[in-house]
Amino acid sequence: MRSEMDSMSDNQVWTLVEPPEGIKPIGCKWVFKKKIDMDGNVQTYKGRLVAKGYRQIHGIDYDETFSPVALFKSIRILLAIAAFHDYEIWQMDVKTAFLNGKLEEDVYMTQPEGFVTPENAGKVCKLQRSIYGQKQASRSWNLRFNDAIKEFGFIRNEDEPCVYKKFSGSIVSFLILYVDDILIIGNDIPTLQSVKAWLSSCFSMKDLGEAAYILGVKIYRDRSR
Repeated sequence: MRSEMDSMSDNQVWTLVEPPEGIKPIGCKWVFKKKIDMDGNVQTYKGRLVAKGYRQIHGIDYDETFSPVALFKSIRILLAIAAFHDYEIWQMDVKTAFLNGKLEEDVYMTQPEGFVTPENAGKVCKLQRSIYGQKQASRSWNLRFNDAIKEFGFIRNEDEPCVYKKFSGSIVSFLILYVDDILIIGNDIPTLQSVKAWLSSCFSMKDLGEAAYILGVKIYRDRSR
């Protein structure tokens, strides 16, 4: 929970304000889960602060909500290409991805349980960034990621908006985004390292090294063959 609150603070997700006249803030709650690795062992005990987005009203505190994710067949196609050409397949994870999305609407939320100080007891959180549970959170994050990766020179695939490519002479790089899971595929290690460095400068990232487990699927490579 403390780690989650630190992320909220680092990303400046909200400011505490006096409740505006006539505004009913949406609630929030803590959700706890265990993240397991591919062998079923507990990897992380996670506390996630979630907004009660079902209380949001269309046209008042949210508008558009659609956000794309990569199709699984696209991931399989790119893994097949990588296996055929013996490309590198690296994986990264965006920590608290949704907190990176910028909000366009005014949204007020109650303070998180267990973290209200007596001097701020009457205040509410005015959200500056999207937060898990909000109706527009996934969309806000996707737009923010798209801007960042295009700035680095990647081109978005027109038919598959979560697949990006970057070609420079004989150097080939692909990037696949599935919400906050990222696969980076390519034939030039320094280029791929520069992609990782760029992403780490934009977002709080976790480097998972060579891809071994994505969306419940184990990746096994015998590169000598």
